[in-house]
Amino acid sequence: MSPITILIDADACPVKDEIYRVAERFRSEVRVVSNAAFRIPDSPRIKRVVVSDSFDGADDWIAEAADARSVVITGDILLADRCLKAGARVLKHNGEAFTAASIGGAIATRAIMADLRAGMDGVGGGPAPFSKADRSRFLQALDRVLVGMGR
Repeated sequence: MSPITILIDADACPVKDEIYRVAERFRSEVRVVSNAAFRIPDSPRIKRVVVSDSFDGADDWIAEAADARSVVITGDILLADRCLKAGARVLKHNGEAFTAASIGGAIATRAIMADLRAGMDGVGGGPAPFSKADRSRFLQALDRVLVGMGR
């Protein structure tokens, strides 16, 4: 059986260090995909993938690499949809899973929120700050997914 590969949409990922630790424990491969180079640990399992700065360059690389032996870490709903269709498991940075059952609602909500933001002329808040509880939920979720895929 081929190893599990964790694909990180790295440009805005607040849990990279946690992913590295969990991946080492499970002997998983990691691909850190971004438009700019990030410092990564010195490990033969962890590879940096720097893509062109074209629009959706990192998303395209991740979507093409995703398969049934992949876990994708992203907050990007449209990328999550593409990866789910390729058979990958997909987690948000806070540990919430994107699933075939939830992705349609997430896409619809994204469209509604984009329309609302467009009409607010710069007024708005943005996402809540990333918390210790989010980090803990993410670690638990990634562990659960990797255990389940290892069976």
